[in-house]
Amino acid sequence: MTEFSYQLYSSRNFGPLDQTISMLSEAGYRQVEGFGGVYGNPDALRGDLDQAGLSMTTGHFDLKMVEDTPEKAINIARSLGMKALFVPYLDAADRPTTAEGWLAFGKRLQEAGKPIRDAGLPFGWHNHDFEFKNIEGDMLPLDLILEGGPELALELDLAWVSVGGQRPSDWVHKYSDRLIAVHVKDIAPEGECLDEDGWEDVGHGTMDWVDTISAVRETACQFFVMEHDNPKDDARFARRSLAAANTF
Repeated sequence: MTEFSYQLYSSRNFGPLDQTISMLSEAGYRQVEGFGGVYGNPDALRGDLDQAGLSMTTGHFDLKMVEDTPEKAINIARSLGMKALFVPYLDAADRPTTAEGWLAFGKRLQEAGKPIRDAGLPFGWHNHDFEFKNIEGDMLPLDLILEGGPELALELDLAWVSVGGQRPSDWVHKYSDRLIAVHVKDIAPEGECLDEDGWEDVGHGTMDWVDTISAVRETACQFFVMEHDNPKDDARFARRSLAAANTF
């Protein structure tokens, strides 16, 4: 059975963090993914995770930290026992507008991640939907990023691929050799869950999980991370999603 992780960003509006960790443990999770808002005291966080029987297997890190203070990112990752690190986002104002620019961004990511890779930790990119907007004809930013950074790992957010107008399993197959993590997230039917930004609990939305998860399982992907960008009730999301995902 697949071990599902949980992106703590999903619970950023709830908490406090130690209560979130207890909730996830009681719901049946054994892994979590970190993000910048939880790294303030890594040793204390590790203690809370250990006590709850959870491990932080992966984490999201701001590109500025990775570029300016890679040793800080490495120390956080080691303190928490992470197995891989990802940069998760690029502000709209900072996004390239040309194919050459996206290729250069991939090279920038690759260079930024060198100290992390040298420390023995895989490093890569986590997508949203903007990487699937055609540029200069039929080129796509995600292809250009990964071309510019041939040593980058990939954490594929499956729902954002779908929002971007693509079939997630196609991208799973395309980059199967780079894929070490996926975000397992679901999309509500059009017009529903508007107070949750159009997202739905995993297994209760429109994503084709039979096709998508079977494709992921054909790869060497190690981490399956649950995420909801704006749940009204994080405990509901955590429980319902895990129950559904365990049937995939």
